[in-house]
Amino acid sequence: MELRPRQKLGKYRVRKLLAEGGFAEIYKAYDSVEGVLVAIKVPHKQMVSPTMLEGFRKEVRLTAGLDHPNILPIKNAQFIDGHFCIVYPLGDGTLEARMRRRLSFQTRIRLSRQLLEAVAYAHEQRIIHCDLKPENLILFPEHRLRLADFGISKLAVRTVVASGSGTIGYVAPEQAMGRTSFRSDVFSLGLILYELFAGELPEWPFTPPLPGHRKLRQRVHPDFIAFLERAIRINQAKRFEDAGTMLARFRRLERAGRILAPKARKTTAAHRPRARRSSTRDWREARRRQFARNYRKILDLRHHCGRCGGAMSEAMQACPWCGHHPKRYPGETRHPARCPRCRRGRKLDWKSCPWCYGPGFKEVSTRSYTDRAYTERCQAPGCGRRPMMPFMRYCPWCRAKTRKAWKVPGSKHSCVRCGWGVLPDYWSYCPWCAKKQTVH
Repeated sequence: MELRPRQKLGKYRVRKLLAEGGFAEIYKAYDSVEGVLVAIKVPHKQMVSPTMLEGFRKEVRLTAGLDHPNILPIKNAQFIDGHFCIVYPLGDGTLEARMRRRLSFQTRIRLSRQLLEAVAYAHEQRIIHCDLKPENLILFPEHRLRLADFGISKLAVRTVVASGSGTIGYVAPEQAMGRTSFRSDVFSLGLILYELFAGELPEWPFTPPLPGHRKLRQRVHPDFIAFLERAIRINQAKRFEDAGTMLARFRRLERAGRILAPKARKTTAAHRPRARRSSTRDWREARRRQFARNYRKILDLRHHCGRCGGAMSEAMQACPWCGHHPKRYPGETRHPARCPRCRRGRKLDWKSCPWCYGPGFKEVSTRSYTDRAYTERCQAPGCGRRPMMPFMRYCPWCRAKTRKAWKVPGSKHSCVRCGWGVLPDYWSYCPWCAKKQTVH
């Protein structure tokens, strides 16, 4: 079971869950001795076995031996109250989340340089990361990037026979078949940089032209495109030998001014006039910013769509901007626990999930918790008018389906299909029933 807010682990007090992976959960916590916030990685209990713990111990030993400003250090690693905990400095977020928002070209170049320097250093120490992806790149103030999660890294002599581990989307073809080498990390680096500059991640199998290639040609120099294409060659013999060779080539391109396209360099010059932008994309982004300003508190917007980056709330079943309908909620929650089925937040005294109609919770507190968000009452017979929060689909006490058609404060519009409130001035899809928006 996941840790709860305010739970103590030695000198650490848990604040909230930050992320969850296949092997571990990461929490934000407060170090009561040093007086700083930290991130704590805790393996899932079902994963805690001698073999798995040895893997986490290996990560600790590998990271402890790496001394580089762009590699995330480990502050502590030990068993605390029966939990194996790895403690890191707490960053501002991941590169994956940051790429959803606007980034200047100079910032992209700076982040690229730091990433290449981190992996090049690891390769110098004969370490292959094996799981390079934006989620493992932690950002700190002033756009300082640090590489994390060496959990499945391999010590290399020449080519390492691995188990095909890695993250689908960024893993090299030969790594997926268990033949990992330094060139496998080069492949992952190339995909990360391609996504950083093009805004889209190519999907396997690659079919030219790759997604975002037209946008990439407008943004970067042809020599830099060739640099990226060499990194993601299917034939690993045609890629850069390792991250050090790739970094050296990147530095030569940077010194020669051959990363950004000539037009892009002009628009990033400090003396450029601030022309008024009128493109469709800029108009849409301005609309989204206005929506966030007007409805951030009203709708409790806590995360962004993983596909288009549009602001969303925890109660939404689909992205109102692009219609993306994830099976599990990937964002932040203000509640102390999560539903194991949909990963949305829940209070400790709820008997079932009000968002997904999942099975009842095994551990339910006998204590009743109040909340300012309780604004309505369940209308089901026999429930006793227990309190409910806006946009709940089911009563967390009696599991009855909500009869009320929830409305968005300040809007008179509703979806024709489900009857719940929508904002046609902003949204293209109904966030409650995931259908193309039609309103009345």
